Amino acid sequence: MTAPTALARWEQRTQGPLLALAVLFAIAYAFPIVAPDASEDVLTACHVTNWAVWAAFAVDYLVRLWLAEDRLRFVRGNPLALLAVVLPLAQPLRLLKLVSMLFLAGQRARMASQVRVTTYVAGSCLGLLVFGALAVLEVERGKPGASIQTLGDAVWWAFTTMTTVGYGDMAPTTGLGRILAVGLMLSGIALLGVVTANIAAWFIARFDKDDVEERRQTEAIRELTEEVRALRDELAALKGTSAK
Repeated sequence: MTAPTALARWEQRTQGPLLALAVLFAIAYAFPIVAPDASEDVLTACHVTNWAVWAAFAVDYLVRLWLAEDRLRFVRGNPLALLAVVLPLAQPLRLLKLVSMLFLAGQRARMASQVRVTTYVAGSCLGLLVFGALAVLEVERGKPGASIQTLGDAVWWAFTTMTTVGYGDMAPTTGLGRILAVGLMLSGIALLGVVTANIAAWFIARFDKDDVEERRQTEAIRELTEEVRALRDELAALKGTSAK
Protein backbone atom coordinates (compact mmCIF):
# COMPACT_ATOMS: atom_id res chain seq x y z
CA MET A 1 0.00 0.00 0.00
CA THR A 2 1.48 3.33 -1.09
CA ALA A 3 1.99 6.11 1.45
CA PRO A 4 -0.22 9.19 1.09
CA THR A 5 1.34 12.15 -0.66
CA ALA A 6 2.07 15.45 1.07
CA LEU A 7 -0.97 16.95 -0.64
CA ALA A 8 -3.23 14.15 0.59
CA ARG A 9 -1.91 14.51 4.15
CA TRP A 10 -2.48 18.28 4.07
CA GLU A 11 -6.03 17.88 2.78
CA GLN A 12 -6.80 15.28 5.43
CA ARG A 13 -5.48 17.43 8.27
CA THR A 14 -7.11 20.69 7.17
CA GLN A 15 -10.49 19.39 6.03
CA GLY A 16 -12.15 19.57 9.47
CA PRO A 17 -10.78 23.00 10.49
CA LEU A 18 -11.67 24.55 7.14
CA LEU A 19 -15.23 23.26 7.27
CA ALA A 20 -15.50 24.70 10.79
CA LEU A 21 -14.26 28.02 9.41
CA ALA A 22 -16.91 27.80 6.71
CA VAL A 23 -19.58 27.55 9.41
CA LEU A 24 -18.02 30.57 11.14
CA PHE A 25 -18.12 32.45 7.85
CA ALA A 26 -21.79 31.60 7.40
CA ILE A 27 -22.60 33.03 10.84
CA ALA A 28 -20.55 36.17 10.23
CA TYR A 29 -22.19 36.63 6.83
CA ALA A 30 -25.74 36.13 8.08
CA PHE A 31 -25.63 38.17 11.28
CA PRO A 32 -25.36 41.67 9.73
CA ILE A 33 -28.25 40.85 7.39
CA VAL A 34 -30.50 39.45 10.11
CA ALA A 35 -29.54 42.19 12.59
CA PRO A 36 -28.62 45.28 10.53
CA ASP A 37 -29.08 47.55 13.57
CA ALA A 38 -26.28 45.84 15.52
CA SER A 39 -23.44 47.94 16.90
CA GLU A 40 -20.72 49.12 14.58
CA ASP A 41 -18.14 47.02 16.44
CA VAL A 42 -20.14 43.83 15.87
CA LEU A 43 -20.63 44.60 12.18
CA THR A 44 -16.93 45.33 11.80
CA ALA A 45 -16.04 42.05 13.55
CA CYS A 46 -18.29 40.15 11.14
CA HIS A 47 -16.70 41.91 8.17
CA VAL A 48 -13.18 41.11 9.40
CA THR A 49 -14.19 37.50 10.06
CA ASN A 50 -15.50 37.17 6.51
CA TRP A 51 -12.21 38.30 5.01
CA ALA A 52 -10.12 36.28 7.49
CA VAL A 53 -11.93 33.04 6.67
CA TRP A 54 -11.69 33.73 2.95
CA ALA A 55 -7.94 34.36 3.42
CA ALA A 56 -7.61 30.99 5.20
CA PHE A 57 -9.22 29.23 2.24
CA ALA A 58 -7.03 31.18 -0.18
CA VAL A 59 -3.90 30.13 1.72
CA ASP A 60 -5.15 26.55 1.71
CA TYR A 61 -5.49 26.68 -2.08
CA LEU A 62 -1.99 28.10 -2.48
CA VAL A 63 -0.50 25.44 -0.19
CA ARG A 64 -2.29 22.67 -2.07
CA LEU A 65 -1.01 24.14 -5.33
CA TRP A 66 2.53 24.17 -3.93
CA LEU A 67 2.29 20.56 -2.70
CA ALA A 68 0.76 19.23 -5.92
CA GLU A 69 3.13 17.07 -7.96
CA ASP A 70 1.66 18.40 -11.23
CA ARG A 71 0.63 21.99 -10.55
CA LEU A 72 -0.79 22.65 -13.99
CA ARG A 73 -2.96 19.57 -13.69
CA PHE A 74 -4.05 20.69 -10.21
CA VAL A 75 -5.14 24.09 -11.56
CA ARG A 76 -7.00 22.48 -14.45
CA GLY A 77 -8.68 20.01 -12.11
CA ASN A 78 -9.85 22.71 -9.66
CA PRO A 79 -11.17 25.60 -11.78
CA LEU A 80 -13.93 26.52 -9.33
CA ALA A 81 -11.47 26.76 -6.46
CA LEU A 82 -9.25 29.13 -8.45
CA LEU A 83 -12.27 31.22 -9.42
CA ALA A 84 -13.40 31.32 -5.80
CA VAL A 85 -10.00 32.60 -4.65
CA VAL A 86 -9.72 35.26 -7.37
CA LEU A 87 -13.35 36.44 -7.52
CA PRO A 88 -13.46 38.49 -4.29
CA LEU A 89 -10.27 40.31 -5.32
CA ALA A 90 -11.93 41.59 -8.48
CA GLN A 91 -14.83 43.19 -6.61
CA PRO A 92 -14.90 42.80 -2.81
CA LEU A 93 -18.62 42.30 -2.33
CA ARG A 94 -19.93 40.12 0.45
CA LEU A 95 -22.08 38.28 -2.06
CA LEU A 96 -19.06 37.35 -4.15
CA LYS A 97 -17.26 36.14 -1.04
CA LEU A 98 -20.30 34.01 -0.23
CA VAL A 99 -20.14 32.35 -3.65
CA SER A 100 -16.41 31.80 -3.14
CA MET A 101 -16.91 30.16 0.23
CA LEU A 102 -19.64 27.88 -1.10
CA PHE A 103 -17.32 26.77 -3.89
CA LEU A 104 -14.35 26.14 -1.61
CA ALA A 105 -16.23 24.55 1.28
CA GLY A 106 -18.20 22.34 -1.09
CA GLN A 107 -15.04 21.15 -2.79
CA ARG A 108 -13.39 20.22 0.50
CA ALA A 109 -16.57 18.47 1.69
CA ARG A 110 -16.66 16.31 -1.43
CA MET A 111 -13.20 15.00 -0.56
CA ALA A 112 -14.64 13.16 2.41
CA SER A 113 -15.49 9.69 1.14
CA GLN A 114 -17.78 9.07 4.09
CA VAL A 115 -20.15 11.88 3.04
CA ARG A 116 -23.07 10.22 1.34
CA VAL A 117 -24.75 11.71 -1.72
CA THR A 118 -28.07 12.09 0.04
CA THR A 119 -26.50 14.01 2.92
CA TYR A 120 -24.59 16.24 0.54
CA VAL A 121 -27.70 17.02 -1.51
CA ALA A 122 -29.74 17.76 1.62
CA GLY A 123 -27.02 20.08 2.89
CA SER A 124 -26.84 21.80 -0.49
CA CYS A 125 -30.60 22.34 -0.52
CA LEU A 126 -30.55 23.82 2.98
CA GLY A 127 -27.53 26.00 2.21
CA LEU A 128 -29.05 27.34 -0.98
CA LEU A 129 -32.33 28.04 0.76
CA VAL A 130 -30.76 29.92 3.66
CA PHE A 131 -28.06 31.80 1.78
CA GLY A 132 -30.33 32.52 -1.16
CA ALA A 133 -32.81 34.10 1.23
CA LEU A 134 -30.09 36.10 2.99
CA ALA A 135 -28.52 37.28 -0.26
CA VAL A 136 -31.79 38.46 -1.80
CA LEU A 137 -32.79 40.15 1.46
CA GLU A 138 -29.49 42.01 1.49
CA VAL A 139 -29.97 43.43 -2.01
CA GLU A 140 -33.75 43.97 -1.89
CA ARG A 141 -34.46 45.36 1.57
CA GLY A 142 -35.16 49.07 1.55
CA LYS A 143 -35.36 49.37 -2.23
CA PRO A 144 -38.35 51.29 -3.70
CA GLY A 145 -41.17 48.96 -4.68
CA ALA A 146 -39.43 45.84 -3.30
CA SER A 147 -41.77 43.19 -1.89
CA ILE A 148 -39.04 41.31 0.01
CA GLN A 149 -38.42 43.35 3.16
CA THR A 150 -38.12 40.80 6.01
CA LEU A 151 -36.29 37.54 6.63
CA GLY A 152 -39.59 35.66 6.56
CA ASP A 153 -40.40 37.14 3.14
CA ALA A 154 -36.97 36.14 1.86
CA VAL A 155 -37.19 32.56 3.13
CA TRP A 156 -40.67 32.13 1.64
CA TRP A 157 -39.50 33.55 -1.68
CA ALA A 158 -36.38 31.33 -1.71
CA PHE A 159 -38.42 28.21 -0.95
CA THR A 160 -41.00 28.84 -3.68
CA THR A 161 -38.24 29.76 -6.13
CA MET A 162 -36.09 26.69 -5.43
CA THR A 163 -39.07 24.38 -5.83
CA THR A 164 -39.98 26.22 -9.06
CA VAL A 165 -43.50 26.87 -7.71
CA GLY A 166 -43.22 30.63 -7.98
CA TYR A 167 -46.51 31.94 -6.62
CA GLY A 168 -45.64 35.44 -7.81
CA ASP A 169 -46.64 37.12 -4.55
CA MET A 170 -43.01 38.16 -4.03
CA ALA A 171 -40.32 38.83 -6.59
CA PRO A 172 -37.02 40.71 -6.66
CA THR A 173 -37.02 44.11 -8.34
CA THR A 174 -33.30 44.90 -8.52
CA GLY A 175 -31.00 43.60 -11.22
CA LEU A 176 -28.79 41.71 -8.77
CA GLY A 177 -31.86 40.26 -7.06
CA ARG A 178 -33.13 38.91 -10.37
CA ILE A 179 -29.74 37.38 -11.11
CA LEU A 180 -29.96 35.66 -7.72
CA ALA A 181 -33.43 34.42 -8.62
CA VAL A 182 -32.18 32.89 -11.87
CA GLY A 183 -29.31 31.18 -10.06
CA LEU A 184 -31.63 29.86 -7.36
CA MET A 185 -34.11 28.51 -9.90
CA LEU A 186 -31.40 26.74 -11.90
CA SER A 187 -29.88 25.36 -8.70
CA GLY A 188 -33.28 24.12 -7.54
CA ILE A 189 -33.89 22.35 -10.85
CA ALA A 190 -30.42 20.79 -10.74
CA LEU A 191 -30.82 19.57 -7.16
CA LEU A 192 -34.28 18.22 -7.93
CA GLY A 193 -32.72 16.26 -10.78
CA VAL A 194 -30.02 14.91 -8.47
CA VAL A 195 -32.60 13.87 -5.87
CA THR A 196 -34.74 12.16 -8.54
CA ALA A 197 -31.73 10.38 -10.00
CA ASN A 198 -30.62 9.29 -6.53
CA ILE A 199 -34.03 7.86 -5.71
CA ALA A 200 -34.20 6.11 -9.10
CA ALA A 201 -30.71 4.67 -8.56
CA TRP A 202 -31.78 3.38 -5.14
CA PHE A 203 -34.81 1.62 -6.61
CA ILE A 204 -32.75 0.15 -9.45
CA ALA A 205 -30.12 -1.09 -7.01
CA ARG A 206 -32.88 -2.55 -4.84
CA PHE A 207 -34.47 -4.31 -7.80
CA ASP A 208 -31.09 -5.61 -8.94
CA LYS A 209 -30.48 -6.95 -5.45
CA ASP A 210 -33.87 -8.66 -5.49
CA ASP A 211 -33.12 -10.12 -8.92
CA VAL A 212 -29.79 -11.45 -7.73
CA GLU A 213 -31.44 -12.99 -4.67
CA GLU A 214 -34.18 -14.52 -6.85
CA ARG A 215 -31.61 -15.96 -9.24
CA ARG A 216 -29.65 -17.36 -6.30
CA GLN A 217 -32.76 -19.04 -4.91
CA THR A 218 -33.67 -20.40 -8.35
CA GLU A 219 -30.17 -21.81 -8.74
CA ALA A 220 -30.36 -23.39 -5.28
CA ILE A 221 -33.72 -25.00 -6.12
CA ARG A 222 -32.32 -26.31 -9.39
CA GLU A 223 -29.33 -27.83 -7.60
CA LEU A 224 -31.58 -29.45 -5.01
CA THR A 225 -33.80 -30.82 -7.76
CA GLU A 226 -30.78 -32.36 -9.49
CA GLU A 227 -29.59 -33.85 -6.19
CA VAL A 228 -33.03 -35.36 -5.53
CA ARG A 229 -33.10 -36.78 -9.07
CA ALA A 230 -29.63 -38.27 -8.59
CA LEU A 231 -30.71 -39.84 -5.27
CA ARG A 232 -33.78 -41.35 -6.95
CA ASP A 233 -31.59 -42.83 -9.66
CA GLU A 234 -29.26 -44.31 -7.02
CA LEU A 235 -32.24 -45.78 -5.09
CA ALA A 236 -33.63 -47.26 -8.28
CA ALA A 237 -30.24 -48.78 -9.08
CA LEU A 238 -29.98 -50.24 -5.54
CA LYS A 239 -33.47 -51.74 -5.81
CA GLY A 240 -32.59 -53.33 -9.15
CA THR A 241 -29.45 -54.86 -7.65
CA SER A 242 -31.38 -56.23 -4.67
CA ALA A 243 -34.00 -57.82 -6.93
CA LYS A 244 -31.33 -59.77 -8.77
